[in-house]
Amino acid sequence: MSIGETLATARQTAGLTISQVSERTRIRASVIRGIEADDFASCGGNFYARGHIRSIAKVVGIDPEPLIREFDRKYGALEPTSAAAAFESERPVKIAEPRSPNWTAAMAVALVLVVLYGIVRVLDGGATDPQTAQPVAQPSRAALPAQSATATPAPDAVAAVPRKNVQLRVKAKRSSWLNVRDEKGRQLFSGLLASGKSMEWTAKKRIYILIGNGGGVELTVNGKKLGSPGTDGQVLRLDFGPGDPEGT
Repeated sequence: MSIGETLATARQTAGLTISQVSERTRIRASVIRGIEADDFASCGGNFYARGHIRSIAKVVGIDPEPLIREFDRKYGALEPTSAAAAFESERPVKIAEPRSPNWTAAMAVALVLVVLYGIVRVLDGGATDPQTAQPVAQPSRAALPAQSATATPAPDAVAAVPRKNVQLRVKAKRSSWLNVRDEKGRQLFSGLLASGKSMEWTAKKRIYILIGNGGGVELTVNGKKLGSPGTDGQVLRLDFGPGDPEGT
């Protein structure tokens, strides 16, 4: 049987509906239906597809590893690289240093604006005849409620506030080497995460992580458990933003 057929059969044997599996894994029902039909396009990439397969298999009570190996055989596994080569090529993300504001230029511009404003006021005052000046038309009382009503936005028009940061949690099933940086290239962690230990980091825009043992850790991104991102001994480079992962 294919990966999707195996998961569907195991789910039915366990007496679970797609909705129940969706609630327990926090994967959309439409994504689960696609996986059971061997359509992994909606997973958002092979990395997320492996995580979804692993999560669904655990819920329906079967070993996910044979399915992961079959997925890698059919759709291609990430090419393993040596840890030494990966570590040598590690470079911090270059971010342009913010320039300090030019306060002298800003004050000069502000002074020019003040002088121009004063000249305009003087010219306007001299050109106006107090006896012939027309009074400014005042809005009628009847028009005021309509203006107030249009100026007040409806509560439903307020847009939803998007997530402003990204959170990454790593739990070590086996001791694994990690290197974690934020979008500015600042190192958040570098070293060995001991078996059974876990760590969590938060960044504003993006988190970059280098993992020395893809099968020895479990990832949780923005509250979504993704499981192990790779196999034992596999070196992985991953990055996540506030909108990741797909399928939540």
